[in-house]
Amino acid sequence: MKGTRNIAFIILTMLIICAAVSCQNSPTNAGKPSIVVTYSILGSVVKDLIGDQADVIISIPDGLDPHEWEPSAKSIEEINRADLIIRNGLGLEEGMAKCIQNAEKNGVKIFTASDHINVRKVGEGEGIPSGDPDQAIGASDPHLWTDPVTMKAVVEALVPVLKNDLKIDVSTSVNNLENRLTELDKHITEMVAAIPSEDRKLVTGHESMGYFAQRYNFKLVGVIIPSLSSQAGVSAADMAELKKNILNNHVKVIFTELGTSPVIAKAISDETGVKAVQLSTHNLPDDGKYFTYMTDLADTIVKAFK
Repeated sequence: MKGTRNIAFIILTMLIICAAVSCQNSPTNAGKPSIVVTYSILGSVVKDLIGDQADVIISIPDGLDPHEWEPSAKSIEEINRADLIIRNGLGLEEGMAKCIQNAEKNGVKIFTASDHINVRKVGEGEGIPSGDPDQAIGASDPHLWTDPVTMKAVVEALVPVLKNDLKIDVSTSVNNLENRLTELDKHITEMVAAIPSEDRKLVTGHESMGYFAQRYNFKLVGVIIPSLSSQAGVSAADMAELKKNILNNHVKVIFTELGTSPVIAKAISDETGVKAVQLSTHNLPDDGKYFTYMTDLADTIVKAFK
């Protein structure tokens, strides 16, 4: 019995030592600040800014709808243990709102990107008059990431927060990143110049391309889902109005995206004679880079109009 107790004591001691070593080597205890970014596209820009000076954790898996996603137990733990949470705001991360609010109450610092930009409002004649409050004229548009100049404003506002709150100095990387965002804007401007101004009319899956349209002089004609969120329903009256807008405005292309019903998109395409093209508005390309994402987005649009 004594030998058995000794063996049990040795095993218990070894487990305690292993657990202690594991904790010391875990990323959240490696001496780097922990930063949680709510979605992948914003996270890509944050990673370019910060580099390896912090552990940057993306909550919403790439390609999932940020309107609908709710955090897992692991994500909730990461959020509560973070030194800084970087979110979009304007209701984009609806499923995370309560969790982030609780973390803030417990002292976690929050940076809201949309607090530092010129927020786009839904304009006259956009979308479909469905009665949805998100689609009402004057509603705030959360899809800020489709404009590189807007993302540059987010980067500029984040720099002092990183320095003052987390002691992270990004003075070396920020100038390079801002210059790249400026050049990206110029490149996209040159790309879309191939599309005649009278053809720059967008019908999309939902109201996700507003900042892109505003920056590059496109007109928003309508959406398949009449809301800034992909959770909204679609009525027969909405679809009838959309078909009318497509034909009256001589729309060349219908763009579908994450959350768009392929059945409804095909029906509208068939009935109007306008081709439907898939557009990746919510997920990064294979290299995980924002710059590739935006270039691919513009390239898909330009090629579709050709």
